[in-house]
Amino acid sequence: MKKALFAFVSVLIMFSSAFLSADEKGKWMTDFEAAKKLAEKNKLLILADFSGSDWCGWCIKLDKEVFSKKEFLDFAAKKFVLLMVDFPQNKKIPASLKKQNDQLAAKYKVEGFPTVLIMDSKGKVIQTMGYEQGGPANYIKSLEKVIQASKK
Repeated sequence: MKKALFAFVSVLIMFSSAFLSADEKGKWMTDFEAAKKLAEKNKLLILADFSGSDWCGWCIKLDKEVFSKKEFLDFAAKKFVLLMVDFPQNKKIPASLKKQNDQLAAKYKVEGFPTVLIMDSKGKVIQTMGYEQGGPANYIKSLEKVIQASKK
């Protein structure tokens, strides 16, 4: 009886952890230091989206056409830590997050939105991107080229 119960609990834990990791796919982080740590731990790159999420037309278009699509999110979950560096005008963000985002924009000399930076786990920029036509498939192709170039 104890062996059966142990086996059942083990299987339950295994499945619940699989569901938890599936639920985490496509989650955008907002803490840069935490994103760097996660990228280092999992040997991933960081995709940082500098966005005006509630006012910038091209930012909204990029999110709607690419960043919110399952195809992109499934791809990104295996290759990137997703980081949203947002500069909204109509919604409030915590003062500490605003300060971090302002500092990141200054550090990386972000002058327009959307600016998408592909970085290593130390925060070194590998590639700068923005909006690209063609939906998730085209964006993924561009990102795959960046990934390949970063390995050289």
